[in-house]
Amino acid sequence: MGLTMTEKILSAHLVEGELVRGTEIGIRIDQTLTQDATGTMAYLEFEAMGVPRVRTERSVAYIDHNTLQNGFENADDHRFIGSCAKKHGLYFSRPGNGICHQVHLERFGIPGKTLIGSDSHTPTGGGLGMLAIGAGGLDVAVAMGGGAYYITCPKVVNVKLSGKLSPWVAAKDVILEVLRRMSVKGGVGKVIEYTGEGVKTLTVPERATITNMGAELGATSSIFPSDEMTKAFLKAQQREEVWTPLAADPDAVYDEVIEIDLSKLEPLAACPHSPDNVKTTGEIGKLKIDQVCIGSCTNSSLLDMMKVAYILKGKTVHPDVSLAIAPGSKQVLNMIAANGALGDMIDAGARILESACGPCIGMGQSPNSGGISLRTFNRNFEGRSGTKDGQIYLVSPETAAASALTGYLTDPRTLGEMPEFKLPDVFTVNDNMVTLPADEKDMDEVEIKLGPNIKPYPETHPLLETIDAPVSLKVGDNITTDHIMPAGAKILPLRSNIPKISEHCFAVCDEEFPKRAKALGQSIIVGGANYGQGSSREHAALAPLYLGVKAVLVKSFARIHRANLINAGILPLTFVNEADYDKIAQGDQLELAGVRKAVEEGRTELTVIDKTNGAEIPVLCELTGRTKDIMLAGGLLDYTREALKK
Repeated sequence: MGLTMTEKILSAHLVEGELVRGTEIGIRIDQTLTQDATGTMAYLEFEAMGVPRVRTERSVAYIDHNTLQNGFENADDHRFIGSCAKKHGLYFSRPGNGICHQVHLERFGIPGKTLIGSDSHTPTGGGLGMLAIGAGGLDVAVAMGGGAYYITCPKVVNVKLSGKLSPWVAAKDVILEVLRRMSVKGGVGKVIEYTGEGVKTLTVPERATITNMGAELGATSSIFPSDEMTKAFLKAQQREEVWTPLAADPDAVYDEVIEIDLSKLEPLAACPHSPDNVKTTGEIGKLKIDQVCIGSCTNSSLLDMMKVAYILKGKTVHPDVSLAIAPGSKQVLNMIAANGALGDMIDAGARILESACGPCIGMGQSPNSGGISLRTFNRNFEGRSGTKDGQIYLVSPETAAASALTGYLTDPRTLGEMPEFKLPDVFTVNDNMVTLPADEKDMDEVEIKLGPNIKPYPETHPLLETIDAPVSLKVGDNITTDHIMPAGAKILPLRSNIPKISEHCFAVCDEEFPKRAKALGQSIIVGGANYGQGSSREHAALAPLYLGVKAVLVKSFARIHRANLINAGILPLTFVNEADYDKIAQGDQLELAGVRKAVEEGRTELTVIDKTNGAEIPVLCELTGRTKDIMLAGGLLDYTREALKK
């Protein structure tokens, strides 16, 4: 029986466990990346481990999220991350060099390698044939120290592509179609592999768009073959020597197969407020719009920018529309400046933003109240744009640019004949905004620069013998990490300060939660299905930890958030019977008697007693040998410290 691409990479990197679906495995990590919103905490954690130098093949620290410097906080974080990178052996991509996933694809990604990043869209690297996975910052810190990364051995889904995209239909429409079919929960515990003749028609940037937004499926990762198209991209980046071929065996066996004929796809849009609420532009109809934002790690490549510039050339943005464009990297910005595409955008009335995440994370360009904004981004969760009642639609760059000119949602196929857009044979390469680490002989002389907003990791404690605490909050299905720990220009600068940022925890759902939880001292959160979907931000676990949350009881978890809760020492529990969710009310006193002993003994089914109404509720506490030990120790940082001592 042949192997899938996923199985080939996992086999080559396996250090613990066996490749049996649903069991825990540990894999060796070749590369890591961080960004600044998660990076400060990751490097504080790395320093706390006492490992002097990273032990990966390549680790890169990027500055791309918190680039609005309207106070000292972000600048201090950047300085701290830069000093850690120099001292501990990381490459440091300075602010202005671009979005981590775009730059990593261009300059550092290698087919067949493993990559984890403290950003949920790290699977962008799958467009190059990497097994790239989003993870919490603490998991990345452990990997930088040479530790294995642990995941549940995933199922593998084959998305078999045939045909070729029609003119003005885009790679974004491919992943929107996959989301329409699979939903934001459909990829949990799975890797999505793209195969078939249709793959050969897609460039690496187009493939990266698809793997990037695979994060919205809840998937562990997404991956394309490494083929001649991959080789041509790396050659153009002057990195041809790192290319290796990678493809699934012809007789590989998949857990699921989805077939998509690219030629039958139409321009699509994800409607508010979920990436899987997908309709065709025709189904939505003539929707008047207020804003268009083009960019993000999903759609900011040179290819995307060239298409947008072509559509805008010689025309003017509709007077009722604000158009903002953010090229994904300095390389892209340099090249569109040199070939005239940037001038075409400016002439049309576009507002050019820096090469950073920007509006995607609510960092500027929030729409007007109740405004309708078309965005080429990956998420349209309620309030994520910075405007609570903003109506965000996710579309391709082609649809976005065409709509910016008309003032309403427009099918780009009305633009007429589409020219052939080709990637250049040679990209402009200038890595002068990447700072190299100090030599090992000089590392001791590098000073770590801490600012006053940078606070230590929250205090942790071993798992209690019994958890007896009230329900401080009850929430519904599809609670995202944006609900738990909002982003945006006002809150992101506090990512290095857990006490301060915890004041905003769950503010989207209940503004009184932080005060209530802190006053209670210890508490439990109850939630619905797919709890914690979205970003990899470990702050969505660290803020509840600081506020005294001891356990989270839900119908089901998103993968990364559940791992982050375990890393923080917060007990993740799921209902055996989802209907029992209705038996618990906010404020009820819940008891898990003898929980520590139960975890030590490896028991997976426990009983929660609702002391307020007398209900006895069976729950699952599914911890493996390693995650069991992490929970008992009080979190991954404590567990790792003890392991290093041994």
